[in-house]
Amino acid sequence: MTSDTTQTEAVTAETGNETEELRNLIADAHVVLWDFDGPICRLFAGHSAERVANELVRWLEGQGLHGLLTGSERQSLDPHVVLRAVDRRHPGSDLVTELEARLTEEERRAVPSAQPTPYADPLIRTWKALGSRLAITTNNSPLVVREYLDGRDLGDCFAPHVYGRTRDLEPLKPDPHCLNRALSATGTAPGRALMIGDTPTDHEASLRAGVRFLGYARNARKEKLLREAGATVVVDSLEPVLRILRGLGVPPVQA
Repeated sequence: MTSDTTQTEAVTAETGNETEELRNLIADAHVVLWDFDGPICRLFAGHSAERVANELVRWLEGQGLHGLLTGSERQSLDPHVVLRAVDRRHPGSDLVTELEARLTEEERRAVPSAQPTPYADPLIRTWKALGSRLAITTNNSPLVVREYLDGRDLGDCFAPHVYGRTRDLEPLKPDPHCLNRALSATGTAPGRALMIGDTPTDHEASLRAGVRFLGYARNARKEKLLREAGATVVVDSLEPVLRILRGLGVPPVQA
């Protein structure tokens, strides 16, 4: 039987190791690739993603395409699941183009009620002050990302490096296409970059691109999914990231 003292020492050691690994990830990052919905904000905080997914399903049914989706796809809470399912069956079709445009419009409607992720704004500004280059690598529409960033006066921190969904849906994450675009555009070797993401597809994309990964999990369910996907460093708040970064000698930047 393990004593309480031994258990406490083991937990402390594990936490200390992860903190040191986090510090190394941050210190070595010359380019930081951010997923958008999750690490930077909750895009659908006030504009339900479930409702958007249901709207896309109803629109398909209105076109007489009820049988195009499986039962689980029709019940998905994620509009991207619906979009990708249709693209798999009708790649590059006018139907996919229309569905993608509808999703983009719903994302744009969500921007005014999007909830900023705690500590994300000052972290972005501080990382920029450190001299690191920042890029967005997301499955959301780049138009939507720019609208949100400009509304928070963060656009200049990333411009022009916003890489998001296009009408060609094949290279969405977990394909590393958007990460590779960011690396190429910034002239950065994969080993000098860090990606911050909140989903297993983000983690897989980073692995395939050869980029180190920092997981952000706002709840236990998301952390479990990231851990099961193989993510070794996961934070439930961006505060320790900001604290470590400021400890590297950068003057504090206000939100």
